[in-house]
Amino acid sequence: MSEYSRVKVGKLKLKGEKKSHKKHKSKKRKAEDEDGGSSSSSKKDTDTADHGGWWCCQALHQMAGSVAIQLGDAPVYVRALDNGLFTAGAPHDQGDGPSPEEVLTAVPAGEERIAFKSGYNKYLGVDGAGKVVGRADAIGPREMWLPVFQEGKTALLGANECFLGVDEEDNVVAVSQTAGPEQIVMVRSNMMRECDRPKEVPEEERGKLRDVEKNYVKKFQKFQDKRLRINKDGVAELKAARNEGSLHEALLDRRAKMKADRYCK
Repeated sequence: MSEYSRVKVGKLKLKGEKKSHKKHKSKKRKAEDEDGGSSSSSKKDTDTADHGGWWCCQALHQMAGSVAIQLGDAPVYVRALDNGLFTAGAPHDQGDGPSPEEVLTAVPAGEERIAFKSGYNKYLGVDGAGKVVGRADAIGPREMWLPVFQEGKTALLGANECFLGVDEEDNVVAVSQTAGPEQIVMVRSNMMRECDRPKEVPEEERGKLRDVEKNYVKKFQKFQDKRLRINKDGVAELKAARNEGSLHEALLDRRAKMKADRYCK
């Protein structure tokens, strides 16, 4: 069995990684889990903001369109050169995204692999010496990369069964058959995720809460005497309900008190 096959089905083996004994989950960790992962979500949002809106891909299907390959934890990205080679770019300031020369295009290459195209419209591959080069006009076996995910870490396995990384001269290469710190990457994307898409606000809920309540009364009231029956209480409870996601229930309760809803008995 080849090294490629072992990596494909096994865990991502890190250089110098020690076997860890199973530990009991701490109360703090348990509380975080019960909290629904809010702290984890906050960290992801902070990470995205620190990188200019470029978020970290955690699965193959997320690698699509414009991407940048971050080398390690520092804000350093794979940078394309006009001679077809690639190098580690200069570090970026907090809040800055990758430079144009560091932006690649991710293209699906089968069910498990991905291809990357540089700004020079050439696909990234591996040459005989293990250097990452961008000189191909089409996707061939050398231009296919296998993303390997494990415990929040990502590595890119090249066609030569070696992982993408950098050498001592900051050249981007694929020469290591194991994934150490130099081969851990983050593939970042700036495409809008479904969870980031703004939710469409219904027309009835636009404007001030007083107007919202009036809109719903008009929509559901039994117009026997043609007069609107609107709750005279303040909108404080509606503000709280909107923050809790129960605005519709609160509006219905207020209409029920006024006997102004055809669905209320």
